[in-house]
Amino acid sequence: MEIELFVVDNGSGDGSVELLRERSVPHLPLPRNIGFAAAVNLGASRVGANTVLALNADTVLEPGCLATLQAALAADPRLGGVQPRLLQLEGEVADVAGARLYSAGQALTRDGRAVETGAGDEQRPEWLRRREVFGVCGAACLLRRQLFDSLGGYDESYFAFYEDVDLNVRARIAGWSFGYVPEAVVWHLGNASWLAGFSQPGAENARLVARNRLATQVKFMPARALPRIAAVEAGSLARAARQRRFGATLRGKLSVLRRLPRLLGERRRLRREGEPASARRWLGVEA
Repeated sequence: MEIELFVVDNGSGDGSVELLRERSVPHLPLPRNIGFAAAVNLGASRVGANTVLALNADTVLEPGCLATLQAALAADPRLGGVQPRLLQLEGEVADVAGARLYSAGQALTRDGRAVETGAGDEQRPEWLRRREVFGVCGAACLLRRQLFDSLGGYDESYFAFYEDVDLNVRARIAGWSFGYVPEAVVWHLGNASWLAGFSQPGAENARLVARNRLATQVKFMPARALPRIAAVEAGSLARAARQRRFGATLRGKLSVLRRLPRLLGERRRLRREGEPASARRWLGVEA
């Protein structure tokens, strides 16, 4: 199959740009980190393929992975995207059979938080079967161009974290479905680029997750879920205090207040143009 490759270098300083030049890989070097969401959108705008493979820098594809994902997407026009079996890369030996899962598709808790199903599990039989999932993990997923363009790509205001959840929610509301294709395998180290790019990666992670999770909930969760959300968020602040990330987490939650007018406008638009119940019916995982 023909593949159109394009790399967006998000302000790295580790020699990646020089390597891309040496190997004549089409790329766009950015002077600073503009965030994962904006970088993927930029990359997608520079290629003409009818599907978009979003891929983290700390991933490795097993042979045949992309062809398997492409075939699964082509076989079902209802699917807006598919994701592979994401395995946790640990150490230098990549043993598919013995590895633990990183993600077998995204799910939603009863209060609207997202979880990667199977994370940390051994590869039991249920993780080796194709199935419909709420959404796909942005670390490695193949998205239909029609979906990506019609939704305007990832919401760049997220910078990083939950931008994939937000896209999944908006796609569901617009009527798209998603699939998990375990025959396609991708290894994921997890947070490697993030840890290398920030002086306080843990605090930045806590701030962005707190902010972006609430932003996504504002867009689509029913009003009756507010008490449950409030209780969960209070618990998250208590955990953040124990982990010495209280300040960053609180700043993230409070920053949503400044965004409320835009978020509520987006909520009204989604309700006019689609069906929020299509996303809400996936609520229910306990976490």
